[in-house]
Amino acid sequence: MRLFYSPTSPYARKIVVLLDEAGHSDAVERVLASGTPIDTGTTPLAHNPLGKIPVLEREGGPALYDSRVITRYLDDLFQAGLYPSGPRLWESLTLEATADGILDAAILMVYETRVRPEEKRFDAWVEGQWGKIERALNALESRWMSHLHGPLDIGQIAVACALGYLDFRHGARNWREGRPLLAAWEAVFADRDSMKASVPPA
Repeated sequence: MRLFYSPTSPYARKIVVLLDEAGHSDAVERVLASGTPIDTGTTPLAHNPLGKIPVLEREGGPALYDSRVITRYLDDLFQAGLYPSGPRLWESLTLEATADGILDAAILMVYETRVRPEEKRFDAWVEGQWGKIERALNALESRWMSHLHGPLDIGQIAVACALGYLDFRHGARNWREGRPLLAAWEAVFADRDSMKASVPPA
């Protein structure tokens, strides 16, 4: 199998962390790829017509995307148990969706300054994206701490990668302010070997 990815992609980081936690980091070859909505760059268009990464090339079937499909596939393949059974599964999936929603908004904020010409940038739109992130962070602080402190699952991995990306690209926003429980949880989770091994390059 080959994973088309970027070490700065938080979606790809979820996959890398899952592989590490499952004990199968060496089972997937990593292939660097990158692009933007206006320049597909080196993204594997033959495998993902949307021009996005990560993409997992596998034998015996079409390539898989996006990150939630890939993590679910790898978890099943390696029987890692990071998608729990029973009622907790729906909580884990919702938590993963919340984390990915944080990432969607955070990446759109990055594109606004990196891709859009300065004279066409819309500050209110950027702040609207940050508003989504803040609401999600507040929900994590107020509703999800019990789950985050439970057995390791994909929801925890997704949230940790999302928070890491906020530090990486939006550190000045200081997501920790007013969220002591989430900040304390992140500090512990970020110390896992899988997280330290996948920190994006500066």
